[in-house]
Amino acid sequence: MTAVELAGITKRFPGVVANYDIHLTVRKGTVHALVGENGAGKSTLMKILYGMQKPDEGTIAVDGEQVSFSSPADAIVRGIGMVHQHFMLADNLTVLENVVLGSEKLHGIGAKARRRIKELSDRYGLGVEPDRLMEELGVAARQRVEILKVLYRGATTLILDEPTAVLVPQEVDALFDNLRELKAEGLSVIFISHKLGEVLSVADDITVIRRGTTVGTAVPSQTTPRQLAEMMVGSELPTPETAESTVTDQVVIEVQDLTVYSSGAVTLGKSSAALLMDEAKHGNVKRLLDDISFKIHAGEVLGIAGVEGNGQTELVDALIGLKNAHSGTVRFLGEDITGVPTRKRREDGIGYIPEDRHRHGLLLEAPLWENRILGHVTEKPNAKGVWLDLKAAQEDTRRIVTEYDVRTPGIDVTAASLSGGNQQKLIVGREMSHKPKFLIASHPTRGVDVGAQAAIWDHIREARREGLAVLLISADLDELIGLSDTLRVIYNGKLVADADPSTVTPEELGSAMTGAAAGHLAHEETPDAPEDEAR
Repeated sequence: MTAVELAGITKRFPGVVANYDIHLTVRKGTVHALVGENGAGKSTLMKILYGMQKPDEGTIAVDGEQVSFSSPADAIVRGIGMVHQHFMLADNLTVLENVVLGSEKLHGIGAKARRRIKELSDRYGLGVEPDRLMEELGVAARQRVEILKVLYRGATTLILDEPTAVLVPQEVDALFDNLRELKAEGLSVIFISHKLGEVLSVADDITVIRRGTTVGTAVPSQTTPRQLAEMMVGSELPTPETAESTVTDQVVIEVQDLTVYSSGAVTLGKSSAALLMDEAKHGNVKRLLDDISFKIHAGEVLGIAGVEGNGQTELVDALIGLKNAHSGTVRFLGEDITGVPTRKRREDGIGYIPEDRHRHGLLLEAPLWENRILGHVTEKPNAKGVWLDLKAAQEDTRRIVTEYDVRTPGIDVTAASLSGGNQQKLIVGREMSHKPKFLIASHPTRGVDVGAQAAIWDHIREARREGLAVLLISADLDELIGLSDTLRVIYNGKLVADADPSTVTPEELGSAMTGAAAGHLAHEETPDAPEDEAR
């Protein structure tokens, strides 16, 4: 029996056809994976199904009945719910308050709502505690709250957009168990992902779209990741593996005893550090970074593994100058830059691929060529002396669009009009164009397809060969293991473990990321039995 059917969906925007004659049929009680390259039209298609946009052509049927949605509220009434890649949760509210927000009429805001939340949590194995503060929850728990939110509103078809992007392997397994529980209860799931191995392991059906239209369907049991990649982008599945070592003796970045507190204090010095330390002992402030020390050499990629919210953001902010360190030092090419402003760090050769491209990487309503200037206002080709050189910036934007395969009708369109993957390629192109000596790469391939992923990896590898030092932070453990020369694990603001990328497994890294392991993560192999025992 069919839960949702989209037929002949076409959606046009100025200068681009986002969807053309797309067909998608989702069976009841199944996980249906939707895969495609960046800019293929997946997000637009799901926005149409969720009532955020109206199609120019085509029809939508839910439970065999043709429908028309003018808003997400219409879609929710018909049992369509969406869990966005970027969670829509308020940290200062409890789980219960987040779930009922906007749906108070369903079960009130008290005991009845709490009973319903517990009932749904128990039925689907979500393990959600209604009275926990949201800010106390990790990424995986927050995602379960988002799933419970749509179930609470009566969803029978769930759209999950890149649900495993920030989860460690053990959390992915738990999520898939939750999806199987949903399936068993007759609910349907539309699963959008770029991780093809996961798609093949959890999906019952797969639809592939390329350049805005459906190019085929696949049966997981009869399909390999390579075949799926070829359907998506016309090439085989790339790997992040970097065989040769390019690490030199030259130290590019050196961090020593770096500590950052949750307090708003911005002053450096012994007296303020001592005061904050005393406050931390009494629980008034928290150490977000706790005596962090490491070195990165020219030609070296240092990978940092960790569940989001364990200090990665604060580390990046301290290195780029967005957050002041309360104690410790940061040296760049031997010079102490701990108190140096962000612009000076950028001019001196620190590149920055931010974890949240919308908040820190782009001006969404500005054209692409203005975004090319962003963060490099005083540098060539954007500037000539004290003046901006708009013509040169525009010309260089065209070069980046071509070299980095940014899919766009032109450089005058807004950044918001690009797909997430094409936005990311624009940022990578901008940062690599200034030949940085040290690159902070925070989730550089999050939300990009296998083709774009391979291109970004190639650019990082090439720059590494030329002496670039890289701090790589990623939730993709295969990416971390494949690209890194050295691996460290961050947990509760401390570097708690290190590993050899050539021997460590994603499962071993995942264990350390959740605090279950520390120290050097040596890969243990089962020893052969002694000869006398074998006999």
